[in-house]
Amino acid sequence: MKKLILIIFFIGINSTGFAQLRSYSFEQIDSLQQIQKRKVIVFIHTDWCKYCQAMKNSTFKNKKIIEQLNNEFYFIDFHAEEKRTIRFNNRAFHYKPNGNSSGVNELAIQLGTVNNQLTYPIICVLNSENEIIFQDTNYCNAKDLELILSKLKKQDKS
Repeated sequence: MKKLILIIFFIGINSTGFAQLRSYSFEQIDSLQQIQKRKVIVFIHTDWCKYCQAMKNSTFKNKKIIEQLNNEFYFIDFHAEEKRTIRFNNRAFHYKPNGNSSGVNELAIQLGTVNNQLTYPIICVLNSENEIIFQDTNYCNAKDLELILSKLKKQDKS
């Protein structure tokens, strides 16, 4: 009886949405694009941004969003204040301090600057050639992100 309850419990967990959002590193993208061309969704955020945290805890936990990102895009969860050097698109991007205990990675500046400003959170979309095709610097709920993703998919079909 206990085994039956455990089996039902695990089946319930798997079917009720403990789906995991698959996230890649920038260094993996070139290899992935050689296997299958896809747009890249980059979520640029910081630990101190309350809107970034809200998106992480709601938008990116939405079952439909997880499914779409996992199946049709490559997703990168990118902390803008990443201190390690990131190699992407045949370049090295370094951490640039801008105060005693703060700074930003050059890649966040490269991908997230809109109208000469870096405002979080940022959704940046790259095509399969790593060119920026879309940027949004607003909090994005699941419904809004679903709309953006559907428009991006339609671009592929036209």
